[in-house]
Amino acid sequence: MGSACFTTFLLGFLVLCCGRKLNIMGYLILVSVLVLAVCAFAENSSENDLYVNGNSSNFITWDDMKVDELRVSVRSGDDYNRTRVIVVDKNGGGDSVTVQGAINMVAEYNTQRVKIFILPGIYREKVIVPKTKPYISLIGNETEASNTMITWNNKASDKDGNGCELGTYKSATVTIESDYFCAFGITFENSVVAVPGGRGWQAVALRISGDKAMFYKVRVLGTQDTLLDELGTHYFFRSYIQGSVDFIFGKGRSRYQECVLHSTANRSGAIAAHHRNSPDDTGFSFVNCTINGTGKIYLGRPWGNYSRAIYSYCYFDDIITPPGWTDWNHPERQKTSVFGEYQCWGRGAETKDRVAWSKQFNYHQVRPYLDMKFINGEEWLRL
Repeated sequence: MGSACFTTFLLGFLVLCCGRKLNIMGYLILVSVLVLAVCAFAENSSENDLYVNGNSSNFITWDDMKVDELRVSVRSGDDYNRTRVIVVDKNGGGDSVTVQGAINMVAEYNTQRVKIFILPGIYREKVIVPKTKPYISLIGNETEASNTMITWNNKASDKDGNGCELGTYKSATVTIESDYFCAFGITFENSVVAVPGGRGWQAVALRISGDKAMFYKVRVLGTQDTLLDELGTHYFFRSYIQGSVDFIFGKGRSRYQECVLHSTANRSGAIAAHHRNSPDDTGFSFVNCTINGTGKIYLGRPWGNYSRAIYSYCYFDDIITPPGWTDWNHPERQKTSVFGEYQCWGRGAETKDRVAWSKQFNYHQVRPYLDMKFINGEEWLRL
């Protein structure tokens, strides 16, 4: 009930009662009704205040990536439902010894943020956050993401229990299918080292297909197909992503801000392989990022006719191949792909030998990719 409706109802009720003579029992009933009504209104007002102040579960905030470590460490092990913090400790001192075990504790179709605090250590397991469990935070070490690692070693050509190959998507160490997910201070690793040119060596460290997800100060480590930015809108901020071949790929609409993209290529490779088969509003926007490492790599190649990747204000080490981009032996994609750069710098940012079909944007052209509006951030981020 809204505040105006409640006030009108309360005034009307008082006027009605005051116009009649009430016995003691009547007054007791009146007081009881008023107390219940006030409590209900207070609860409803509290919920509205949460929404107005930006703490609604429909937004991701900085608080969603923090825990009070002292409070968590002294609480009893069975009250995570009250505090909505689940502690993972591989040594047995928390609510679960595995990350997946903690995720399993979260109720399906939960409507409030649940924080999973992962104590430092190496967690060797595959993890899936299903679509039925939104509003989950994985929170690791505040000072160094390398102290908290989730790692596994599947590749695309590995077989499942039925003897069928896993394929690229199922090779992922960590899969996020749910919406409003966020992670802070964690390393996601696939430890497979791809053999250049070998079949079935795709090995995903992190796969994200849920909508409205944020990753802050995380590390994503692999070689071929490291980060599957599959579907949805995502924000990667001050994170480290490592690989050699197509190490950021998928159909997502994502902003990568102040991230380090580190190449481990021996000879050649590629950073981004965006997959867009129609002119919809998806793509990868890299803003103020640092690209460094080894090999001679492409900024991107088109996985799909309308592939889109834009680098703005980025630093390029001397590892970018002079053409910058490749059409992946699909020359027809040169006309529909959107590959471009804006005010990038460093020894690898020289554009005189770039392929003719790539774009050197002016400010008006690049502006839609520069801020949070590209990922509709005003609708789900309050940072």
